[in-house]
Order: sequence, then structure tokens, then C-alpha cells
Amino acid sequence: MGLALEQARAAMAQGEVPVGAVVVCDGQVVAVGHNCPVGGHDPSAHAEMQALRAAAKALGNYRLPDCELYVTLEPCVMCAGAIMHARIKRVVYGAADPKTGACGSVVDLFAEPRLNHHAEVLGGVMRDDCVGVLQAFFSERRAAAKARRLSAGAEIVDNTPPTSSSGSSIDADQAS
Repeated sequence: MGLALEQARAAMAQGEVPVGAVVVCDGQVVAVGHNCPVGGHDPSAHAEMQALRAAAKALGNYRLPDCELYVTLEPCVMCAGAIMHARIKRVVYGAADPKTGACGSVVDLFAEPRLNHHAEVLGGVMRDDCVGVLQAFFSERRAAAKARRLSAGAEIVDNTPPTSSSGSSIDADQAS
């Protein structure tokens, strides 16, 4: 999970939501990935998808039945579907995602008996570290947005026409 956190920080450095993922096979790191949908203009470029694609290429097979996926944030439905299709045997995630989590927070696709692959799922691993990276990112974004709003407000205030001593606005024609 430490390596997945490094990947999350790499995503954050690129202005992406800081999520990182690592695929491990037989105790060896096979592939890593981090979020890059914004920079890549690709809605499917989640950390898990990046790591799964790289692992499939590295192992020469789209099926990864002996692999485990470590990810800093609970996978969404899209990623859970790809994890199932890849036949990942175990998913380990750090932070739960109460808005889009597909491993139990919103839905639990891996527990759905009608689906044909059921990876083992373990959540909450290094939870505080994973949550901390996400909180830092969104806190920085909120602060930057607030600074932009304040700056825009200051520009509006600074662009107000000067007033005469009586407090009324001075018309450009009156000023000359």
C-alpha cells in the first residue's frame, strides 16, 4: 500500500485526484498506476485501470488470476468490473468511498452472487494515510478556489469607478 500511496502522490503532483494502485503477482510488483483522467482526457484512466492495463501487458495476458490489486481508494463500479474481468484474486484498498465505492460502500459487486467472479476484498489498509492524501488534495483545491473567488472579488472592487467627495460616481465625461 505504501507504493500505491506513492502513486497517489504522483497523481496529486499532476493535479489529478490522488489515487494510486499497484498489481502484485506472487509477491512481486508487476505494475503500478495512478489517476490521470483529467490530463489524459480519458474518463477510464483511473488508477486501477492504469495498473490493470500495465499488468496485463507485462504478463502477456488480460487475465490476472494470481494477482492482487492494492489501491488507495475503494474501487468504483467501472474499476470493479475491470477487476472482475481480469480475474484479480484479491483487492486491498485503503479509504472507503461513500459516494462511488463498489466494494461495499455504495454497492458490493464482489458479493453479488449473479456475477461470475468474486475477488476477496479487504478494506481499510493504511486507511488514515490514504484518507490524509485525499483530504490534503481537496483542502488545497478548496483553498485555491477560495483564493480565486477572493481575487476576482478584489478585482471587481478595484475596478469600481472613482467617486467624488459627495460619494457619487464620477462620469468619464465629468472627469475631463
